Amino acid sequence: MRVRAPHLPHGRHFAVTWSIPDDFGGMTEAILRRSRAFSEVVGTPVDVLTFDSRPDHPALAERLRRAGSLGEGIRILNLYDWLRDHELPQPGAPTPPITADAPIPEGAPSTTRTRDGRVVSRVVRDAGGGMLQTDHFRTDGTLLLTDRRDVRRRGALGGRRLVLHDREGRPVRGWTKAWALYAEWLDALTGGIPSFMIVDSKTIAPFMQTYRRPHVVTVHLIHGSHRDAAGAVTSSRRAALTSAHHFDAVAVLSRAQARDLRRDVDGLPPVAVVANPRAPHAGDAPIGPRDPTSGIVVASLTKRKRVSHAIDAVVRAGEGRSTPLTLDVFGDGESRGPLERRAAGRPEIRFHGHDPRARDLLATASFAMLTSHSEGFPLALVEAMAAGCIPIAYDVDYGPGDIIHHGRNGFLVPPGDVDALARTVARVADLPEPSRQRIRERAVRSTSRFTDEAVCRQWADAFELALVRRSLRGRPAVRAAVARWPRVRAAAPPAVRMLTRLGLLSRVRRRAGAAAPSA
Repeated sequence: MRVRAPHLPHGRHFAVTWSIPDDFGGMTEAILRRSRAFSEVVGTPVDVLTFDSRPDHPALAERLRRAGSLGEGIRILNLYDWLRDHELPQPGAPTPPITADAPIPEGAPSTTRTRDGRVVSRVVRDAGGGMLQTDHFRTDGTLLLTDRRDVRRRGALGGRRLVLHDREGRPVRGWTKAWALYAEWLDALTGGIPSFMIVDSKTIAPFMQTYRRPHVVTVHLIHGSHRDAAGAVTSSRRAALTSAHHFDAVAVLSRAQARDLRRDVDGLPPVAVVANPRAPHAGDAPIGPRDPTSGIVVASLTKRKRVSHAIDAVVRAGEGRSTPLTLDVFGDGESRGPLERRAAGRPEIRFHGHDPRARDLLATASFAMLTSHSEGFPLALVEAMAAGCIPIAYDVDYGPGDIIHHGRNGFLVPPGDVDALARTVARVADLPEPSRQRIRERAVRSTSRFTDEAVCRQWADAFELALVRRSLRGRPAVRAAVARWPRVRAAAPPAVRMLTRLGLLSRVRRRAGAAAPSA
């Protein structure tokens, strides 16, 4: 069977997120890997856009590049750093007079952020910790932007005023909302050239709904579950999902979530199912025998991950055994202290913090555990399976059930049942080695759909769907047929063939093909 080569639409490609934290987890890891796949497999450069005001973005990018997380063809562009080095295009229409605010005086009670010994921002807060004013500076010390949040509007405080200054200190642009500044930045980056933006962060998604440009295609990728414990749309995602029709498409990481999302939210654009890519070359090495008593968890140490269940299960499964079971825990977060206290006096439970070398230990651990309340797509579990670990996971929404075939390439456990989890750990440890080896080999094979090439093909289909929807505005009957297509994605032909059948492929390609390569 001939496998079609991945092909992404011509144009500029962006990943849009709020920030890249130092101890980043699955979402940021997925962004960087997907961007690397676009660059290396398809030859499409990607700019990762961030909007936070941390002072050390250049040093962060260098650390990521040294660690191998930021490959060739991938740039991190930050709003404030870009403004320090570039000028926004002048608006075509006259702008009203600009009201400028005095910068925060040196020596005033404030929080100062520096880069290489130079001030890049200064913040004043009220008694309750609320932000009153932030001043941003260029690296040469000149005032860049004042952002005041206690402006009186309609007789009440709480308005906002952002003023951009030139290098001579003159106010040149002003906005009453940060979103207006964000939009002008994106306009400057895209420059009217066809552009494709994957919106990863739920923090920036409400703004990106409002960013509608004829030359920009937006796809909102939902990395986590959209449901709370009661089955309703979570408050943190409600704003983005209730107006999701403003995106050209929505993407999720599992078929089950796509089904539930269509049930839970009315008026959605086309919903595509994509995957996050596993680590490059994962699954390529032969899988040999390993210590059957060794387990591993790679997760953010938060309440949602319930790593305490994994610890308790391994302790219970190891009771009375001549050779104790062990568990290596990789990750950090607010629950680390309580978890370490919980495991005090248990040398078989070992904490390693956030450590990139966790991937190396996957090749020696026998089983990997996932005990979350919910998931969007458990990338850490796929990584473990690709390395030959036997997965033991709670059967939660979403992800584990899409990856694990119980008893064949891993094991699913009723969510929250620590006793069942402990029994499964003991069962895996007691299996005959040939049986364990067969499960390992099946686990490795089942991750083939998460290769860079496979993920790029899935994103090509997602972009085609978005382009179809964009091109079919004003043709309700055909648009409805396109919107229904993802519901039968497994049986339907690829998007390219569907476009040909509808007689629209040439029209879509003409719109996308006029793009210039990324700058």
